[in-house]
Amino acid sequence: MQSTRADADFSLLILGFVIIVTLLKYPFFEYGSRYANSTQTSIIDGYKKLGKPALWLYFLLTIASMFFVTGAVGFVAAGFFENLFGIDFLGEWSIIILFAICVSILAVGKYHILDSLIKIIVIVLVISTVSAFLFALYNGPIEPVEGFVPKELWNASGIFFLLALMGWMPTAVDLSSWNSLWTLERMKQTNYKPKLKETLFEFRLTYFITGILAVMFVTLGSFIFYGSGEDLPNNNSLFANKVVTLYTQTIGDWSYIIIAASAFTVVFSIIIAVLDGYSRSLKRTIELLFSKKEQKTSPKFNKLYVIFLFVIAIGALTIIFQFENNLKELVDFATVLSFLIAPVIAVFNFRLVTGKHLPKDSQPSMLLKLLSFAGIIFLSGFAIVFIITRFQF
Repeated sequence: MQSTRADADFSLLILGFVIIVTLLKYPFFEYGSRYANSTQTSIIDGYKKLGKPALWLYFLLTIASMFFVTGAVGFVAAGFFENLFGIDFLGEWSIIILFAICVSILAVGKYHILDSLIKIIVIVLVISTVSAFLFALYNGPIEPVEGFVPKELWNASGIFFLLALMGWMPTAVDLSSWNSLWTLERMKQTNYKPKLKETLFEFRLTYFITGILAVMFVTLGSFIFYGSGEDLPNNNSLFANKVVTLYTQTIGDWSYIIIAASAFTVVFSIIIAVLDGYSRSLKRTIELLFSKKEQKTSPKFNKLYVIFLFVIAIGALTIIFQFENNLKELVDFATVLSFLIAPVIAVFNFRLVTGKHLPKDSQPSMLLKLLSFAGIIFLSGFAIVFIITRFQF
């Protein structure tokens, strides 16, 4: 969504930022998987080793962002749901139905279903995106309409949107803790402990594919929308229709139902992943904060996961109803919030994999450490620029 909006307004000018932020965020996501494989504990456990204040800060940052992030994702998904089935008359009920389905699936406790579902959906996403990208290259960019005036990037509104784009490109840094939780859960489900290089290879491959897809989305948005003179709708259902049209204009009208279905399944899987990730991370954080025993899991906290599923879903729905049809505002707020949180989590993750908390042979290379320094400076710098800019204007 953000890639499409970015290129409708700024064309390929935004491409460099997408590549840079994807590269500079890379270490902090990798460290989640690296730490879990090396220590057999989540990186959230590591935050406690940095001191309880660090764990409390992570907990508070999670609480502050989870309703907005889940709400933004749910709002977008509801748009694709309504677009696919032509049921925009349901209004708010479409969002409620989606959350109810997702919570029910996760409450059953079938992680392997989530894992398998996302793998299948990603394959569909890759095939459809690559196809649309190749057709777009073949057809070339559209001709700008007469009188088209490009938007300015280097002003208050442009910088705000730039941060909103980078906040979730490829996703929020604070979600790196989910990598470690899912790595551990996969080991538990498969009863197999992969070597560190196996875990890192899988992560690097999928992250590389994510980066390539990001470039493709940016190109598609630029080729199809930039210069058209059209504003992308602020209504979630209309926006979903516009995004699906982006694909079908390049592939052909015959592909509409296929693209609409694959787009919905992608965002549907994201709701499940977000609800699962936040509930798992909150449960583990509560265990570490309030359990006196040092153990991997505390039986007395087992029901917390399901409780958090309901709490997060209800909180997200409340946020959605507050924003009503202001899709862009909700997504921008959530993504900028994620960007402002990013430097804190980046520093935490870096400290955990470069100090005494990880064996020397499991620590990242010097090149990766240097990339981490650059990432922390980049994220912190833009966060400061944003704060100054918003204060001035």
